[in-house]
Amino acid sequence: MGREARCNARWGARSGEVKVLLESTEVVVRGAFRAVAPLAELRDVRADGDTLRFSVRGEEVALVLGAAAPRWAAKIAAPPPSLAAKLGLGATTRLFVAGRIDDPALGTALGAAMRTRSADSADVIVARVDAADALARVAETHRVQLERGVPLWVIYTKGKAAPLGETTVRAMLRERGLIDLKVASVSPSLTALKFARATKQ
Repeated sequence: MGREARCNARWGARSGEVKVLLESTEVVVRGAFRAVAPLAELRDVRADGDTLRFSVRGEEVALVLGAAAPRWAAKIAAPPPSLAAKLGLGATTRLFVAGRIDDPALGTALGAAMRTRSADSADVIVARVDAADALARVAETHRVQLERGVPLWVIYTKGKAAPLGETTVRAMLRERGLIDLKVASVSPSLTALKFARATKQ
C-alpha cells in the first residue's frame, strides 16, 4: 500500500506524535510509541471526521490523519490484491517462466496467465533463481527480449541468510542496463523484483 503520515495518535493508553505506515499487511507506528498490528486483526475501521479509528486486540486506536482519514479507511477495507495482480498477470498475459516453481502461492499466481514455451512471444518473463550464475544465465539467454523491453520478474529467497540477496540482484541487472521498477512479497519465504530496460533519454 505504501501510505505514510505523521500525526497525533492514541493507541490504548499510549499517545503522542508518531509516524504511521500503512503497509500491505499491517499498520506500523513509530515515534512517541511503537506498535504494529496486522490489517486482518483491525476491527470497526472507520473515518470519524479527520480521525481514523479502529480497535485491535482490545485496544482503541485513533490516528488524526486530517483529510486523508477517509482514504486510509477505504484502503484498509479494500481486499488486498492477489499475487497475480501484484505481478501484473492476467488471463491474456503471455508468460515465460525460467527456473523451478517451488512455492504453491507462486504457482497459483502464475496459473492466472498463459504460459508460453518460448520467451520470444512473452509479455513478461518470471525467473525463479537463488544463485548469481543462474540469474546471469537468465539475463544472457533472454537478452534479446530484455533489450526489446519485455519486463523481468526475479523471484528469490528473502532474508539475510538467503543465497542471493537484493543487493546482488540489483547490481547484476543494473550492470546490464536494467532498472528495478517494483517489489512484491510472494510468500513468507520469497520476494520479487521487477526489472525492465532503462528508457534512453
